[in-house]
Amino acid sequence: MNTTFEGIYSAMVTPMTEDQQVDLKTLSSFADYLIQSGVHGLVPLGSTGEYYALSDAEREAVVKTTLEVAAGRVPVLVGTNGGGTAQVIAYSKQAEAMGAAGVLLAAPYYSLPTSDELYAHFKAVNDAVGIPIMLYNYPGRTGVDMTPDLIERLAKLDNIRYVKESSGDATRVGEIIRRCGDNIKVFCGCDTLALESFMMGAIGWVSGVINVLPKAHVRLFEQAVTQNDPLGAREFYYSILPVMGFMEDGGKYTQFVKAGCAVKGHPVGPPRQPLLPALPDEVAALKEIIDLVKN
Repeated sequence: MNTTFEGIYSAMVTPMTEDQQVDLKTLSSFADYLIQSGVHGLVPLGSTGEYYALSDAEREAVVKTTLEVAAGRVPVLVGTNGGGTAQVIAYSKQAEAMGAAGVLLAAPYYSLPTSDELYAHFKAVNDAVGIPIMLYNYPGRTGVDMTPDLIERLAKLDNIRYVKESSGDATRVGEIIRRCGDNIKVFCGCDTLALESFMMGAIGWVSGVINVLPKAHVRLFEQAVTQNDPLGAREFYYSILPVMGFMEDGGKYTQFVKAGCAVKGHPVGPPRQPLLPALPDEVAALKEIIDLVKN
């Protein structure tokens, strides 16, 4: 498989039964639906995939199922995050052995590592695997920021080839590209800055809302990047931006994504506790703005 990643990569939900067991049957059909909708890649076990709430056996089963469904049609980048370096290395080596095209790595959670500690962590993972690594800078979740300085250092490592930039700082995409050139490619990770990110040179978009509106995301990418039609892309982006804003501003991103999947006729069950399902009035408000989007 070509391991050059670009385009629309769905940060996949992990479907659950009503009693909060991982639903592999629904995962299989949902992954196929995303591929049939035109997405360019799948990312299981990211933030939207609730990796932090899954057991090791569940994580392995999710990866196995996703890879079997993808069957080489699109790349699968596996989130291999954990709280310690040895743990992340083990998850990453497992993903590589199972056939993942790459791994997605955020900063280890809770410990708040320094910049030098982050460099050592990512270098250790880089040295342990032979597949591409996409960094995932999301200080709102991890509590630490992968600054352009750090990413510039990390971009010199052999396997660190991409970064999902989710800081919410509109200047970051351009700054990373300016500093790193071809050493690293940037994916948008902030839904409400997607078009701005494409205009600054991002080559893709990893998002949880893709689960809800896969065709709309593919259309925006094609207009903004493939067809280089900024005016058409801007007009369409404005039509889907209310959905992005609702998801990001409500403090319930995963809950709203799962609710949105059901609104679109693809129920994936509730989130796993401690998260609780979106409230009925929230689902109604979400449905109202989703129904306005014309794919």
